[in-house]
Amino acid sequence: MSGRDNHTTASTVVGWREWIQMPHFGVPWIKAKIDTGAKTSSLHAFDLRPEDRDGLPWVRFEVHPWQASADDAVQVEAPVHDIRLVRSSSGHAEDRYVVLLPLVLGRREIGVEVTLTDRDELGFRMLIGREALVQGYLVDPSGSYLGGRPQRAVRRKNWGKA
Repeated sequence: MSGRDNHTTASTVVGWREWIQMPHFGVPWIKAKIDTGAKTSSLHAFDLRPEDRDGLPWVRFEVHPWQASADDAVQVEAPVHDIRLVRSSSGHAEDRYVVLLPLVLGRREIGVEVTLTDRDELGFRMLIGREALVQGYLVDPSGSYLGGRPQRAVRRKNWGKA
């Protein structure tokens, strides 16, 4: 087996976009773009507030799970795993908090390093990068929502049609 064989024999197939869940943080559904060109995953987060807890860095932030809407904001608290300089696809560089988030992708729960940034102007509130995908995922670029999707009422809410 070569060093390039990072996937397991029982891989989960996902499409170019998927609905994911973060049940441990109270985010039942959020639409994500699967991006094999990105190394790290990123999440649209706002109102970031760093804290010190027993000498360890934490960050408190809010997540808007619905596209183009501030409805149903969820407050999340997580230990800071790292702070990294990240360069966007447009060439803009910024320091970002990195947190470890458990999330459900393709009906499987995995731990993912996620950078927190303002993705409000982008089409998806979350981007899933290669570091997450190497945990046993194959991407079918012709497919969408292969890991399942929420009920129609939830999808309508994402479209702003509650």
